[in-house]
Amino acid sequence: MSIQPHTPHKNGSFSSSLGFILACVGSAVGLGNIWMFPYRLGQYGGAAFLIPYIFFICLFGLTGLSAEFAIGRMAKTGTLGSYALCWKSRKKEKFGKVMGWIPLLGSLGIAIGYSIIIGWVVRSLFGSITNDLFAQSSAEYFAQATTDFGSLPWHILVIAITLIILLTGSVKQIEKANKIMMPVFFCLFAFLAIRVAMLPGASAGYEFLFIPDWKALAKTDTWIMAMGQAFFSLSITGSGMIVYGSYLGKNEDITKASIRTAFFDTVAALLAALAIMPAVFAFQIKPNAGPSLMFLTIPEIFRQMPAGRIFSVIFFLSVSFAGITSLINMFEAVIESWQHRFHLNRKLATLLCGAICLGVGIFLEAEPKVGNWMDFITILVVPFGALFGAFSIYYVLGYKKILAELNTGRKKPLPSAFGIIAKYIYVPLTVIVFILGIIYKGIG
Repeated sequence: MSIQPHTPHKNGSFSSSLGFILACVGSAVGLGNIWMFPYRLGQYGGAAFLIPYIFFICLFGLTGLSAEFAIGRMAKTGTLGSYALCWKSRKKEKFGKVMGWIPLLGSLGIAIGYSIIIGWVVRSLFGSITNDLFAQSSAEYFAQATTDFGSLPWHILVIAITLIILLTGSVKQIEKANKIMMPVFFCLFAFLAIRVAMLPGASAGYEFLFIPDWKALAKTDTWIMAMGQAFFSLSITGSGMIVYGSYLGKNEDITKASIRTAFFDTVAALLAALAIMPAVFAFQIKPNAGPSLMFLTIPEIFRQMPAGRIFSVIFFLSVSFAGITSLINMFEAVIESWQHRFHLNRKLATLLCGAICLGVGIFLEAEPKVGNWMDFITILVVPFGALFGAFSIYYVLGYKKILAELNTGRKKPLPSAFGIIAKYIYVPLTVIVFILGIIYKGIG
């Protein structure tokens, strides 16, 4: 279905529903799907974990993503302008403008750390092509990149690729990039999953992933980790998805697009699990999570696989695509807000964002530094931004106003139960996610 924009944003509008959804999926599908979800799925009950996870994915997708898309489309701008609009209804527009910087800085903060990590991914991709990754242990290869200024060329390359995409046509290029990179990501991971299924001993990985431990459902941690994984997997930050919503036409069904985005994000997470964990067990390597899974464990698996070098190239290429599409959204959230707030030329705003991202990031390239940075951003800044966004939209702006926007483009109005779920379940859960993230030192 073609989208007919209302008053077109100066950066352009998405030309189709598919382009919009793929851009949102590109933002949502990231490293958390690849290095965290497979381990948590097995650790917290296998197939049993999927019950709370899918529940929270549906809840957050329907109410959280929809709210961010809707306020962006309603305000016709991104983060700063959207919060100014919310709080203007309470005659506190200045407060909204000031507080809106928190979720925006969350997007910039994630981009700073993310660009470093994606630099490690791209380095591993080239190491797979040149065989440097397999000429030494994966630990040695990884250690070379994770020192001070140890990955600078790759770090610069990742930011440069992102800037080139954003400099050459804003929404049009975002849509084109995601229409290429996201289908390729899904195809490559599906291919890897099929190949891994043929490995002797892979069945143990499927048992780890999918044999349900129903007792896990009685454990609080299972529900907490499922909630955190779902929340952060959907890229609900109070910023990034708002800007994509601002590029959306009035005849788009926002809630339908939100559920589709959540669905494809879940498919990506499951594909990652099917491509990684059976191989981990086939080669009797201890399953783990985080950077060590991607940069230490997986290269050792490919080292032992027939034609492993080829599969390593495929894996790191697909992860590079997932990372860059997420980075595009983080940059775009910042760029659009600076354009709107300071009336900057788009090229200047884009280059300024890239310069800050690189200028701060080059001093964080050592693994402990970027780890501490990302912990601060993802445990404190981003969850608070999401909480502030949910409260601002559903309570400050008011449910009636956002409901009118959500119903625009729908064939049938949303049921009355939607408001109850949004105001009295979703918003309180954002508070719980924020608090539990601090207590657990991260749940996403």
